[in-house]
Amino acid sequence: MLHITIICLGKLKESYWREAEAEYLKRLQAFAKVEIMELKEESFDEKDGPETIKEKEARKIKDALNKAPKGYIVILDETGKSFSSNKLAEKVSTLENQGVSNITFVIGGPLGLTDEIRKKANLLLSLSSFTFTHQMARVFLIEQLYRTFMINAGKKYHY
Repeated sequence: MLHITIICLGKLKESYWREAEAEYLKRLQAFAKVEIMELKEESFDEKDGPETIKEKEARKIKDALNKAPKGYIVILDETGKSFSSNKLAEKVSTLENQGVSNITFVIGGPLGLTDEIRKKANLLLSLSSFTFTHQMARVFLIEQLYRTFMINAGKKYHY
């Protein structure tokens, strides 16, 4: 069974995001073991500019990557490659067929990620050309992962 780790900054603050995440995590249990590593996001402080905040968050992400199971790293980034749901399903299937047993996804904070973190990716992935909050991106990613497994299992959810 595939092990998926999602490293993300911040908690899901609104109950509707937490409920959506819980539902998709429950559905994913049949296909993968999913672990969420929530990191404390930095507060926006007048004394710390955006680059300082991104650097502090980058240190937390690096530590989390070191603790996550070794494997394929996908970093969500607005400059990343866009996939259709079918193409993402194909990519995950290909990785599994190549013997990848761990995939780690990284979702940065509101200010984005440093180049140092982006360089750790095997794949930079864009969810959309739209801008979403990192909380939305987290739920959308988990839903797309569920959709991926349903597609690969030949189930009707996708249609």
